[in-house]
Amino acid sequence: MTYFPSPHRYDHSEQLYARCGRSGVLLPRVSLGFWHNFGSVDPYERSRAITRYAFDNGITHFDLANNYGPVYGSAEETLGRLMDEDFRPFRDELFISTKAGYDMWEGPYGNWGSRKYLIASLDQSLRRMHLDYVDLFYSHRYDPQTPIEETLQALVDIVRSGRALYVGISNWPLEPLRQAKDYLDRHDVPLLIYQGKLNMLDQQPLQQGILDFCHRAGVGFIAFSPLAQGLLTDRYLNGIPADSRMAQEKFLKSSMLTDELLERLRRLQADALAAGHTAAEEALRWVLAQQGVTSVLVGASSVAQLAANLRCIEPSV
Repeated sequence: MTYFPSPHRYDHSEQLYARCGRSGVLLPRVSLGFWHNFGSVDPYERSRAITRYAFDNGITHFDLANNYGPVYGSAEETLGRLMDEDFRPFRDELFISTKAGYDMWEGPYGNWGSRKYLIASLDQSLRRMHLDYVDLFYSHRYDPQTPIEETLQALVDIVRSGRALYVGISNWPLEPLRQAKDYLDRHDVPLLIYQGKLNMLDQQPLQQGILDFCHRAGVGFIAFSPLAQGLLTDRYLNGIPADSRMAQEKFLKSSMLTDELLERLRRLQADALAAGHTAAEEALRWVLAQQGVTSVLVGASSVAQLAANLRCIEPSV
């Protein structure tokens, strides 16, 4: 069935979007992450319904990485199918990002930050996503063994080649981030955005000065894991559900759920309810309220979950 997006998707632009640093880019306050729920192990029609709902509600930014899945690369393949079946007519309304930096293929050239890896990975990503270019390409992590100039010059050349319109940095420490900003400025490819983990339980970008640096330097900031992989919802207040990430012991370990953490989560839940919000909504609002934060990346396993998370940008009553 032909997809016709909602004609009202931009009706509330003033609350939907924020300027990304000192750039011409407006990002949705809530962006859709493809880290989970878009791989080859996930039902395509569910992924399609979530993505359609996102775009229908003004979420124009889809965030991916080369090894998102599982299996590696399959989230990008899902996006490629979505582009072919639904979103090709709306490509210029979309802001699509991908990354390279973590393990992707065997051997010495499928990981970290070499020029060979970054450029080869992006070429593969473009083929999987059925795109001529991405709007944003990230170095996914700092490589202490590769000369920083090599990684950064690869980003410069990627933009100059037309493979990406903008570049970003993810999970880099503060001092290399400073060097990256300076190098990219000197080569006329400004650093658009930094992606880092930020939530009410993990505030390292605040504590390490990364968020402050980005704000002062005119670099956008997008937060991943704003709900701490589901801890900042009501999911674990009464035990560990059998179908949860923590039950799988993969991204969340059951050992994390201490009595002290449970007590803190229950206090956060009570405070959120007192404010008329859910725990998840309150956690997202907290991230968006931090000075310098442009957007939060949310995943979703259902349309209902995404709809609930979107309430975080509604004015408080």
